[in-house]
Amino acid sequence: MALVGSYVGLSKLLVAVFPVFLLAWLRFGIAAVAMASWMRRPADEPVLGASEKRWLFLQSFFGNFLFSICMLFGVQATSALAAGVTMAGIPAAVALLSWALLKERITPRSAAGIACAVSGIALLAFARSAPGTAAAPWWGYALLLAAVLCEASYVVIGKRLTASLTPRRISALINAWGLLLVTPLGLWQALSFDFTGVAVADWGLLVFYALAASMVSVWLWMQGLKGVPAQQAGVFTVMLPLSAAAIGVGLLGEHVTALHALACALALAGLLLATWPSRRVPTAASATARPRAR
Repeated sequence: MALVGSYVGLSKLLVAVFPVFLLAWLRFGIAAVAMASWMRRPADEPVLGASEKRWLFLQSFFGNFLFSICMLFGVQATSALAAGVTMAGIPAAVALLSWALLKERITPRSAAGIACAVSGIALLAFARSAPGTAAAPWWGYALLLAAVLCEASYVVIGKRLTASLTPRRISALINAWGLLLVTPLGLWQALSFDFTGVAVADWGLLVFYALAASMVSVWLWMQGLKGVPAQQAGVFTVMLPLSAAAIGVGLLGEHVTALHALACALALAGLLLATWPSRRVPTAASATARPRAR
């Protein structure tokens, strides 16, 4: 989760160098090369049916394609700090979508977590920018919120696939769909982009972003879930907003106000309320509280 938060924060540097669609295209392309061997079907894995193919496409459309576009444009318009606070609302969004789509009950603690997360995100709109800088537009925060909903959709949809496909193959297949979806837009921006003006350090950061977002973080998260109950694993998502905010403040020099701090505190409180393990035996409904690492 710390890795996820770091690349969300560092994406602020990349969108200053690459156009958003080109950046997403390069990310999926680099990851596709790195995960080429993961595309191969294991001998003990069933052949993909029409239903699995449809759910894989929807996972990629929401969790890779739309998430990347909304998150990158949102970070570009706001800040890494704002992205970190907003991403803390993923467990709350999962609970809401599970209630709306899967008819799962929202517990009082989950409801309190949702209220805290929504309050924290809403406060971002009132947080003042650093002196001498323009206020972030409202649509930037709306895009970050859309990215949260896209990620939550991915988690809810993903419940149908993890029982039959390995984490590595799921990661490779949805990345391939993401590459296919963004290729027309990526090529369009690539035709007018001056690649010779990109510094070596920026290329290195791009490779880190691609591998961290599409490959390493997913593998680490799935491997960890093998030995840790889902509800306990969900607690570790606290590292996502903390590391993203730390990157924004410590590395990017973003300005923190009292409202920023309050928004972050509310978002973290909502995250912990939504994911902290209870004393009850985990149920199938509780498994939806875990967000996928990105």
